[in-house]
This record gives sequence, structure tokens and C-alpha cells, in this order.
Amino acid sequence: MFDGGMTKCFHTVNCPQIIGNISKNRRRSRTKLNPCFAVKMCSILLQSDESGNLSESKKISSSYSPQVKPQAQNSLLSQANTVGIIGGVSVLSTLIFLEKLVWWSSRKGEESVPFVVCSDPSIDAALASQASIHSSFDETAQNEANHEAIVRNLRHKRVFLEQSGASCIVMPCHISNAWHEQISEGCSLPFFHIGECVAKELKEAKLKPHGTGSNVRIGVLAATETIAAASYQDQLGNQGFEVVLPDKATMEHILIPAIESLNKRDTEGARNLLRIAIQVLLIRAVNVVILASDELQNILPREDPLLKKCMDPMDALARSTIKWAKTGKQGMQKNTC
Repeated sequence: MFDGGMTKCFHTVNCPQIIGNISKNRRRSRTKLNPCFAVKMCSILLQSDESGNLSESKKISSSYSPQVKPQAQNSLLSQANTVGIIGGVSVLSTLIFLEKLVWWSSRKGEESVPFVVCSDPSIDAALASQASIHSSFDETAQNEANHEAIVRNLRHKRVFLEQSGASCIVMPCHISNAWHEQISEGCSLPFFHIGECVAKELKEAKLKPHGTGSNVRIGVLAATETIAAASYQDQLGNQGFEVVLPDKATMEHILIPAIESLNKRDTEGARNLLRIAIQVLLIRAVNVVILASDELQNILPREDPLLKKCMDPMDALARSTIKWAKTGKQGMQKNTC
């Protein structure tokens, strides 16, 4: 994830999973950071207990004293632009977001945006079960009905990040953002919603509808239509966009087989099926297709012309976060992009 040219300064609390085994069960190619690029990255990777409290510290550097609370001994946590990050469906997807946050915020030779990460393998597994492409419609409905424990856990993580000194909160996870309103309840910090960040960028792009007298149409492709797509539908609708989702036949015979092909290492088969799924939405006069699943990222080669019609929501979330951290908007309340 982070190449050798990068200087890392991590203080960690009970969180070995954030820096280990990052390639487990993932078989997709990704763009690496320029090995010649050197950035001083000073960040905190933390773990909370079930109640959202800070866990007991482990000493990993000579400058870190476990007897002192992080807020008191760590100047990073007192910075007004520290970003609190609630981990996504997998550790790797969280690290991919961190790569963007570090790389894009340091392009001009500046230090990267300071951040605090809370990653929890138990919640990762629970979120992954919600996103299972093999769930039946009955199982999906049951998952949605029984998400209270997940929301409660994520709310604890949010409180933990607030206690650790974060000045804003983000969740680089398509599934978690479907429950953003519940997770952010009572939060006094800016709490970015990935769908709102996407909608704002699309609004600023001043897109023109393909059909006369109609709204701009935005397509959403997600492994789980009912959950992940919910992160975007309301926010896009609030900005005047018409959201277009794949129909049942496209999901069952094109999109889900594309993900299954990828899992079987059939990259070419996955690419061809994803191209068809994108084309199906483009035929329905959408301006942009949002790829709202980690599995759909980096299937197509970078030079594929269809990617010019697609958007990675994590890019919008990273850009909004960096803009907030760099432009002195730390006094803003609640979620805003």
C-alpha cells in the first residue's frame, strides 16, 4: 500500500490488523504510489472497545508513553484538521482510501492531512455479510431488519474518534453510509456523507440532460442494490438528479456474474460483463455511472473509454475531506461537503 519512499510515523493502540495481511482475499490490480515520491505521514491508527472507549495503549516507539492519554501527549490529535476515519468493509478498502487521502493531500510537497483510523475486523465481517451478493431476497430483508447491532457498533466507533481528538468524521464504506443518519446522531463534528460528496461534485459539474425536458440521470451500480445504492439515492435526489438502478435481470445475469468471475480470477470475463452493465445504464440516458462497490473498482483497465463515464465515490469523499482540511473549514458543524 505505502511504498518505501514514504516515511511512516504510526502510534497504534491494539490494532495490528490495520497494517497486516492487507492482500487477503483481494485479487485486483491497483495503481501504486510513485516510488520516487516521499511524504512525511504522521497518523494515528487506533482501536476502541465495544463501548467506544480508548483501549489500553501499547508502546511502539521511544517517544510514546502508554501512561499518558493520547490527547495529552500527542500534538497531532490537537490539530484542528485531524480527520477521523471509521474503517470500511475490509481493511484493504480502508487503506485504499488512506492512500488517496495521503497522496492527493501531499501532491505539492506538503505534509499529508493528519488522520485517526478506527478499524475493527468484527464489524468488517458484519458489513461484508450485509453486502453478500449471494444473499436471497429474504436474507437481504432480514439483514436490513437486523442492522441495529452494526449501527450501534459504528456509533461507538464514531464516539471513540471524537474522544481521540478528530475534528471531522468520514466513513469510506458504501454500506455504512446507508445508515449515516443513525450513526451521526448526536455528533457535534462535521460528518461527511459519501453520497452528499458525490452529489455536490456532480452538481458543480453542471451536467446537461441527454433528453429534452428531463432531469440529469445518474446510474448507480452496486453489488447489493437495496443497501449500497441507498447511500446515493436520497442525496442525488436532493440535488435534482434522477437515479437509475440496474433492473433485476441486469443484476442477476450481468453484474453479479461479473463479480463472481472476478472472484474466480477470470478478469477478462469480469471486464466484459461490467462493460455490458455500464452500457445498459448508458442506453437509459444516464450521464454518469457511479461504481458503488469495492469489487467494481479497477476491473476495467485505466485506458478503457467507458471509465470516462464512471465515477468512484471514494474519490469524491477523499477530495471533499482534503478540501475541508486544507481550507480552514474546521468550525463547520454536522455533515457538509
